[in-house]
Amino acid sequence: MLGRHQDPIVAIATAPGRGAVGIVRVSGHGLGPLAHALTAAELTPRRAHYGPFLAADGQPIDQGLSLFFPAPHSYTGEDVLELQAHGGPVVLQLLLARCLEVACTVDSGGRPLLRGLRLAEPGEFTQRAFLNDKLDLAQAEAVADLIDASTEAAARSASRSLSGEFSKQIDGLAESIVRLRMLVEATLDFPEEEIDFLQKADARGQLVRIQQQLAHLLQRTRQGALLREGLRVVLAGQPNVGKSSLLNALAGAELAIVTPIAGTTRDRVSETIQIHGVPVHVTDTAGLRHDTADEVERIGVARSWEAIESADAVLFLHDLTRVDEPEFQQADAQIAERLAGVPPHRLMHVFNKADAVGAPGEFERARPGLRLSARTGLGLDALRETLLERAGGVASPEGLFIARTRHVEALREAGLHLDEAALHAAQADAALDLLAEELRLAHQALQRITGDFSADDLLGEIFSRFCIGK
Repeated sequence: MLGRHQDPIVAIATAPGRGAVGIVRVSGHGLGPLAHALTAAELTPRRAHYGPFLAADGQPIDQGLSLFFPAPHSYTGEDVLELQAHGGPVVLQLLLARCLEVACTVDSGGRPLLRGLRLAEPGEFTQRAFLNDKLDLAQAEAVADLIDASTEAAARSASRSLSGEFSKQIDGLAESIVRLRMLVEATLDFPEEEIDFLQKADARGQLVRIQQQLAHLLQRTRQGALLREGLRVVLAGQPNVGKSSLLNALAGAELAIVTPIAGTTRDRVSETIQIHGVPVHVTDTAGLRHDTADEVERIGVARSWEAIESADAVLFLHDLTRVDEPEFQQADAQIAERLAGVPPHRLMHVFNKADAVGAPGEFERARPGLRLSARTGLGLDALRETLLERAGGVASPEGLFIARTRHVEALREAGLHLDEAALHAAQADAALDLLAEELRLAHQALQRITGDFSADDLLGEIFSRFCIGK
């Protein structure tokens, strides 16, 4: 896709299906003749023109609005033509075909009106906005995140990223690193000046402040990624401990079948809920037991362990009405042994059916956790709050910007290089060449976020996930 970014492109820019309005969008250079052939009018830039869209025989395909945005004052930085018609699929396909047909029409000199017009690939309009410096890469990603936002908080945060708030913080941090690099490299270039660089330029102090800024930004970026991608929570435990009941209680709907029969849930059942605007993907798994002879249930148990391995949080459910039974304790101990590989901050003990028992017993005291009742709702609010805290917390989504896992990884990599730089700076005979190199690598990691330093395959991966027409 990157090698074809000079071609003019066209696509239906609205979602498939019927609607009141549908849009066909064209981007390229020299769209004036195309616009005139389609509308038989001279379009005033950035003003809506109402009239017919003409077929080859001069008959109207539809009546609608035409808008022309000359370069560079457009979304893509190229000429952009938008045809707003009635939103029927057939009408929009006719308009799309007419655009391609007009582009192949030759002028008086025998040249096509718009050579090379082709259908746009996913995300290609926004990719051109990036390539033409209308958006940086983080802002371009925010376009897709705004479209895909599953909560109001995520939509607001994506809007902040699109406005450039996240990019400004990245750029500010990058500028601080560049200033420090200039000082280090100046000392390398003029060693005869005998400047005590580390003391007079306060290089160590500058580096510490940069590290502090990056740590704060990394924390906010993790929260932004959580807001976009959601928290994956898996309900695990023996059969019939109340996992399905808890899923239904959290979702507020009867999603999973609940019966007293052990092994009712044979496969994973998932639902997405919101906690303070954060998407939480809750998965109910098959009861974990080793003695099943049922092949279907055995496969379900294997899938349960797969879900547990990829979860951000695992809720290990215990049935308070059975915790004193030796057989139940033995089965729980077997599950706990296999869960030993789950990091402590991701594992939470949840004691269900608290409405049916009295004060906490010895079993609970040995495994600190949260008491609740999926049947009555007791303790559910505390569970929701604890889940957010365990995930790094999004105390208030207001003021957050949307972020992605790749942003978190780039910031973490920059932090590692700054840590190495700090080690070199702390040495009495500081290795300035190594210090400069670590600062360069940290700067390069930050540039990958905004696209100032990006591989073509990364760009192709990002924009291929956009919808067509955006």
